[in-house]
Amino acid sequence: MTEASRREAWDRATSTPLVVLGVAFIVAYSWFVLAPGAPTWLSIVLAAVFVLTWVVFVVDLVVRIALTPRGERVKYVVTHPIELLSTAVPVFRAIRVVELFRHIPYLERRTGAAVRTRFVLTAVAYAVVFVYFIALATLNAERGRPGATIENFGDAIWWACVTIATVGYGDLVPVTVAGRIYAVLLMIGGVAIVGTASATFVSVLSDRIARLREHEHEHEHEHDREHDRPETSDPPKAEDPR
Repeated sequence: MTEASRREAWDRATSTPLVVLGVAFIVAYSWFVLAPGAPTWLSIVLAAVFVLTWVVFVVDLVVRIALTPRGERVKYVVTHPIELLSTAVPVFRAIRVVELFRHIPYLERRTGAAVRTRFVLTAVAYAVVFVYFIALATLNAERGRPGATIENFGDAIWWACVTIATVGYGDLVPVTVAGRIYAVLLMIGGVAIVGTASATFVSVLSDRIARLREHEHEHEHEHDREHDRPETSDPPKAEDPR
């Protein structure tokens, strides 16, 4: 078995466990941020989930790199930035949950509709998880700090949506270093998400226009064939012998 085939086998074997672990991480981090003051035993459980998730994602990345042919390892790291970032930045660890979409049978098809559907669903899932987790992380960094304006989850979601939409009302702003770092990530992600949404809309619109034109051409060809068809005349009648 080649290194590439071993990596594919590793991908198939670990995709679902990593998704489950990613969901567990999102739930644990949500509980940690939205319900502060948890009992000691629950805090220990949440901390264990955080550490376990980090260790598993680091091991997964190391194994994937080791199973990649030597001459392609740098290329693999460059072309899989989310896997690398998920070992350092928690928000990207949560984004790995989107891998679940690969296992939906319809989305594994190669037809144009399936590819476009997979692309749209993946983009929407990335956007939702990204905004939600950035809002959580920013709330955790800002809440209770001097001069902070983001003090609850509603404010955090509002700020995240306004920022990613590039509106920027300025009524809520992060004041901590960590909060501003998350804001920069959100701005960069917002540009990418808005660009992806625009490209998807243009692609769908172009496809619809192409189909309409194809239908019109078929209708015109059918009309031309009907018009060019020779008229059939009745055969001459035999003369009456009488």
